[in-house]
Amino acid sequence: MEQRRNILKGLIGGAALWSATGASAWAQAPFRSARIVVETRGEGPDLILIPGLASTSAVWSRTAARMARSRRLHMVSVRGFGELSAGANAEGAVMGGLAGELRRYIAESGLTAPAVIGHSMGGQVALRLAADAPGRVGRLMTVDASPFFPALISPGATVGDVEPIAQVAYQAVQFLGDQGLRDRGRALGLELGGAADAVFGSMGWQGGDRRVLAQALYEVMTVDLRYRLPDITAPVTVVYGWSRDETSPRGRVDRLFRGAYASLPRPAVFERIEGAEHMVMIDQPARFLAAVDRFMG
Repeated sequence: MEQRRNILKGLIGGAALWSATGASAWAQAPFRSARIVVETRGEGPDLILIPGLASTSAVWSRTAARMARSRRLHMVSVRGFGELSAGANAEGAVMGGLAGELRRYIAESGLTAPAVIGHSMGGQVALRLAADAPGRVGRLMTVDASPFFPALISPGATVGDVEPIAQVAYQAVQFLGDQGLRDRGRALGLELGGAADAVFGSMGWQGGDRRVLAQALYEVMTVDLRYRLPDITAPVTVVYGWSRDETSPRGRVDRLFRGAYASLPRPAVFERIEGAEHMVMIDQPARFLAAVDRFMG
């Protein structure tokens, strides 16, 4: 039970939902999809930004203005997160379909080896995109993301270990919805190893289509992409929050992230951002931007 509690807290304890307020300021790209919405801004080398679980493109708002000065940004939002209708994400698996639509977006928009940055769940989507389409992604950055999230909390964890927790979390989101989760947070805490208050309270879970949220959460907890890493030919940069305090969980993540990406054919570049938690680009925007500048070269 203790291992399950720690896995669930670490998986999504710091994630946050940002609304799509202000999206009208972005120019709509000539692309239509039942799974994603892509907005563009700026001029320069192409950079695709993929948000994490229950986030929209607004999660990048504090840093996008700076990046758009010298780059052409492609801001992705997932249908079913925030105020966007669920579309095709309402049925079946989510992340594989997102990666497929991003491949189509790159092809139909005529992008040549764009850089891709993905946060949290978006990092997993980016890894799948790079593995499925070698040569189509120029370079890849994951932000506080792992090919198998439970291994960051318990290195020996398996999909089988996490599956029971993931099933409970799926059912809770699917059948109770956001308000029900808040109302029953304490009771759910017993079922989820005591983590429900942290997940649905302090992390700021604010909505979206419950079918999409439930399925995406389930996949974040159970998808293991470590076996796909050898298919990735693009250079990879791994960014994550870090602390000098050795008693903090963030003080011990170096080894865990390096182990998670060990099977890449080309060794990754690791960028730890001191003072950041899960929302690296919000917690430490200046340091994150410096890491992006190094990543883009």
